[in-house]
Amino acid sequence: MSAPAEPAPTPSSVPPQPTGPVPTAASGAVVDLLGLVAYGELVAFDRMAADARLAPDLARRAVLSEMAAVEITNYRRLADRLTALGVAPGEAMAPFVPALSSYHDSTEPKDWLEALTKAYVGDAIADDFFREMAVFLAEPDRQLVLDVLHGSRYDEFAGEEIRLAIQTDPKVANRLSMWARRLVGEGLSQAGRTAGERVALTALIATGFDDQAGVQTLFKRLTAAHTARMSAVGLNN
Repeated sequence: MSAPAEPAPTPSSVPPQPTGPVPTAASGAVVDLLGLVAYGELVAFDRMAADARLAPDLARRAVLSEMAAVEITNYRRLADRLTALGVAPGEAMAPFVPALSSYHDSTEPKDWLEALTKAYVGDAIADDFFREMAVFLAEPDRQLVLDVLHGSRYDEFAGEEIRLAIQTDPKVANRLSMWARRLVGEGLSQAGRTAGERVALTALIATGFDDQAGVQTLFKRLTAAHTARMSAVGLNN
C-alpha cells in the first residue's frame, strides 16, 4: 500500500527564494525583526492569560493558559538571542510598543469567541508575515523565528471552537466576520505605521523581494492564506 499523499501547502507555507543579500546577525534589520517578534510574544502572553478568563469552562481556560505559557517561553528564547547579539531586549522591543499597543487597545475582545477569532485571524496573519521574512535571515535567526511561530495545535483549537459556535448559531458567523475584518484593517494600519518608522525593517522587505512586483506577490500570498483560513471556519471575507 502506498503512503498517503502529503497535503498541499497553503500559499503562506511556500517560502520565497531570497533575491537579495541575506542580512548578517548584527544588522539592524535582524535586531528589528527579532525585537518585533519578541514583543509580539510578550504581548501574546499577556493577552492569552487575560482572555483565558473569558473561557466558558475550566477545560478551555486551561488550554488557553497552557498556550500563554508557550508564548512566554518563546519570548525568553528571543530575548536570550538579542542579548547574545549585544542588544538589550527592552531596547529592541521599544520601537514597536506604540503600534502593537494601539492595535490591541483598539481590538479588545468582548467575549470568548471574539478572543479566539482575534487569535485565529490576527496572530495567523502575523505568523504568515514572519514566516516570509525568516527566509531572508541567516542561521540561527532564521530557524529561531520559525520555531516561535504559533503551532498547529493553537490554530486547530481556535478554528474548531469557531466552527462549533457557527454550527450552533449560524448568525454568529456575521458578527465574527465583521470582527475579523476590523482586526485585519487595524492590523494593516499599524503595520504601515511600523514600516514607515523602521527603515531597516522596510529595507529587509524591499531587498528580500528585489522589486515592487515581489512585494505585491508577497501580499497576494498573505491575502490568499487569510482567505483560505476564513473559509475553513465558515467566516466570510
